[in-house]
Amino acid sequence: MKLRELKRQFLEYLEIERGRSVKTIENYDRYLEKFFEFAQTDEPKDLTEEMMRTFRLYLNRQPGTKVGARIDPMKRKTQNYYLIALRAYLKYIRKRGIVSLSPEVIELAKVPERSLDLITVQELDRLMAAPDKSTPQGLRDRAILELLFSTGLRISELCALSIDDVDLTRDEFSVRGKGDKIRVVFLSDSAKATISDYLKSRKDMSDALFIQYGKNAKNANDVRLSPRAVQRTLKVCATKAGITRKVSPHVIRHSFATDLLSNGADIRSVQALLGHANIGTTQIYTHVTDKHLRDIHKKFHGKRQ
Repeated sequence: MKLRELKRQFLEYLEIERGRSVKTIENYDRYLEKFFEFAQTDEPKDLTEEMMRTFRLYLNRQPGTKVGARIDPMKRKTQNYYLIALRAYLKYIRKRGIVSLSPEVIELAKVPERSLDLITVQELDRLMAAPDKSTPQGLRDRAILELLFSTGLRISELCALSIDDVDLTRDEFSVRGKGDKIRVVFLSDSAKATISDYLKSRKDMSDALFIQYGKNAKNANDVRLSPRAVQRTLKVCATKAGITRKVSPHVIRHSFATDLLSNGADIRSVQALLGHANIGTTQIYTHVTDKHLRDIHKKFHGKRQ
């Protein structure tokens, strides 16, 4: 069988048997097609370790982020997305008994430790107070902020919510996250109150929890708030709050996690609340919340005689 025909079957396998999202499948398709264009072969047996080495060099020299007049090379994290897709594809065709390159020869590029964009407690308080609660849009924006901080939802999870998903008579609800996995998140009293106030102000018939207002809401019954619109909303709120650094839904997700850890939550519980498949992803928060290390430093550092 040819590489592209095997790719089609591989993507169908991801969708049907592995239950991967449409977005993930689209990304894998794009990553693999990029490799096929580079390899210029459609024969599985033609793939070699040397070809992988030169493909990695090729990726490393591709243009990435534009910073002013400068264009940086493709980030190593982005390069790894191509390699992960290729490795999974090779595992699949080897599992089918087709002779090709071993997936074990593909090693991921070492990436720098992830840094966290954090805002202070004072900045978070100012951010929450920024929306004008005398308007329906302001009530919506405050409800978005409170819900993000109470649950640590990803932006895609927030935008996908319908009114029926959130039962305000209870302190918890289920959300479908990455990999189609279900997890339980919890509502603070403040989040429940602001969501309730927002829903009481609604005059439309849409089932979406958060909707567009103003010029973007030509038909409010059908206009569900988009991730891009949420990002713009948070940018406006941050400006009103006098916060100069970038504030995104993921920054509030970081604040949710660090708040829990700083107040004594164990990392396994935080992992479950965030919906992380790997605890290593959650561990990025520990170095900014380890009060014990700060206490050790304060107690023992600088005690010169």
